Amino acid sequence: MSQDITTITRTEELALFCEAAKSAPYVTVDTEFLRERTYWSKLCLIQLALPPAGQPGAGQAVLVDPMAEGLSLEPLYDLFRHKDTVKVFHAARQDLEIFHHDAGIFPEPLFDTQVAAMVCGFGEQVGYETLVRKIARANLDKSSRFTDWSRRPLSDAQAAYALADVTHLRQIYEFLSAELVKTGRESWLAEELAVLTDPETYITRPEEAWMKVRTRTNSPRFLAILRELARFREAYAQERDIPRSRVFKDDAMIELASTKPLTEADLGRSRLLLREARKGEIANGILAAVKAGIETRDLPQPKSEEPGRPGNAALSDLLRVLLKAKADAAGVAPKLIASASDLDAIATGERDLPALQGWRAEVFGRDALRLAGGEIALSAQGGAVKVVPAR
Repeated sequence: MSQDITTITRTEELALFCEAAKSAPYVTVDTEFLRERTYWSKLCLIQLALPPAGQPGAGQAVLVDPMAEGLSLEPLYDLFRHKDTVKVFHAARQDLEIFHHDAGIFPEPLFDTQVAAMVCGFGEQVGYETLVRKIARANLDKSSRFTDWSRRPLSDAQAAYALADVTHLRQIYEFLSAELVKTGRESWLAEELAVLTDPETYITRPEEAWMKVRTRTNSPRFLAILRELARFREAYAQERDIPRSRVFKDDAMIELASTKPLTEADLGRSRLLLREARKGEIANGILAAVKAGIETRDLPQPKSEEPGRPGNAALSDLLRVLLKAKADAAGVAPKLIASASDLDAIATGERDLPALQGWRAEVFGRDALRLAGGEIALSAQGGAVKVVPAR
């Protein structure tokens, strides 16, 4: 590895860097991890960079090797608790999940440049490479994007690629932070980050896992069996730290909920079940789950559809026009404010929706309710859509 790139492998070295970071207004952070062979992400590398000027250790950027023998990450977690230094990430959700699972901690205060970019009008889920190009006026070397970060030693190309994820992030953060102040949208960002730092965001309860499985069948008995199969798979994968797909995949689970196997011989006739799942612990778990689903009286009910109301489809279309006009005026992506299903829900009378709360209510939600209530109308004026009082 290049001698110009510092890789921290000892706790004492990490403590020195983190102490210097506590004197800085912010530190940029990124991680590299693997999840293909495990349920929980395996942390393989941490990248940290200090601001380019104006404080001790200015411009310093380092790699931290969490796989190094004897290295404790406690100095980093202590920095995460230090409230005078902003911890800056891009698309932080997976990084935060790792730190929450490994140490039960969230960096505070937190700044996510992907969320901030959406609030500042850069579109929905804007990528880091796009922000580097548009804000830092630089290009990224993508040759090491798909790499096994658990292998050692890292090559010079891997190290340079990893560091670029935090060095350009400094300029992006400073630009977006200033934009938020200029537009008065700091509270918008705070609302979005509250979701990222809520432990509930990262908890998957086995008994709720079935709700994430897509199926077209709404039979309560089918759903009961699906629920028990998903519960078993999630618990089994979590306990053994293996991917869900290594237990059985969604399509196999849907097949099992339909065919209701009662014996290992029945499992042997499955078209989609992995061979390893047709015997042993997994097979026993499947059969027990199917039996529990068949016998339970606690049948899940499919979400009832709102009975059609006159004008609902037309109202949904009007809400879409309003959303587009409001999003254009605010300079944010429409999907950041409300989804298509949110608009349909508003049209059918539902009111407990994110689109009707917080900053979204200011930008769109209040007028959406006024439109649904017949208090306002939409008018085309000068090539633009305007809100006008209803007559």
